[in-house]
Amino acid sequence: MTRPLQGKVCLVAGASRGVGRGIARGLGEAGATVIVTARSSETGRRTETRPETIEDTARAVDAAGGEGHHYLCDHTSERQVDELVHWALRRFGRIDVAVSSVWGGNEGYDGERYPDGATWGTPFWRRSAEPFSGFLGTGPYPGLLLARAVAPAMVSAKSGLLAFVSFGTEDYLGDLYYDLAKSVTNRLAFACAAELRPHGVCALGLSPGFVATERVRDAGQTEMATESPLYAGRALAALAADPDVLVRAGTILHAGDLAQAYGFTDEDGRRPERFRIVRDA
Repeated sequence: MTRPLQGKVCLVAGASRGVGRGIARGLGEAGATVIVTARSSETGRRTETRPETIEDTARAVDAAGGEGHHYLCDHTSERQVDELVHWALRRFGRIDVAVSSVWGGNEGYDGERYPDGATWGTPFWRRSAEPFSGFLGTGPYPGLLLARAVAPAMVSAKSGLLAFVSFGTEDYLGDLYYDLAKSVTNRLAFACAAELRPHGVCALGLSPGFVATERVRDAGQTEMATESPLYAGRALAALAADPDVLVRAGTILHAGDLAQAYGFTDEDGRRPERFRIVRDA
């Protein structure tokens, strides 16, 4: 198997589970050194007492063929994110790829209701606005913190890939708070690209489909999922290995479209097409 990212240093924020772990594995498959970060650790607290940890992900990177390293970080803290990036630069000398896959908007969601009692798609006028601050604070805001922390090193190197895991917002996503949070993340990718592109750094958004994450499994919705977390990982690895990736700066790219363009498949050998939300007429 080829290792197109051999020698590359990648940082994946929000990698203890879900899409973040899948991205870390995909980068590991391509031979990268991958720093995986999140709040859930074997040596400390775990989000919602879930079993998955960053140490698990680092071992998964090793098993995939890369070199995994873990670092405990709360990505809603500017100080902790800055310390993480300074540590990574001291330890490895550079960061070639940085990925924000941080998303806490589903914390407390049991598959039917959010902590405030609302269900997915509850009309916004029948719901408190307070949860929306959590959606912004655990999605777009961590993405911004990571971007501002890694940008100086990438600008200095005149290269780098900065990716924000989000969701395509070409159509309304069905829940106002979720839709707005993902729209803000997508705009963040667009705006970062505008400022970074002249310096040779590519910023973009990555949109997976309905992913069979641990939460989806626990909610009994696995059969509804269209792809595994590794699909997004292979999409990101293909982008990171593309010498012409800068032409994609500022765009929101779908894992299914990238699979067609780069020729990779999901973990089971399938090649799911771009996920599209189907609404009742």
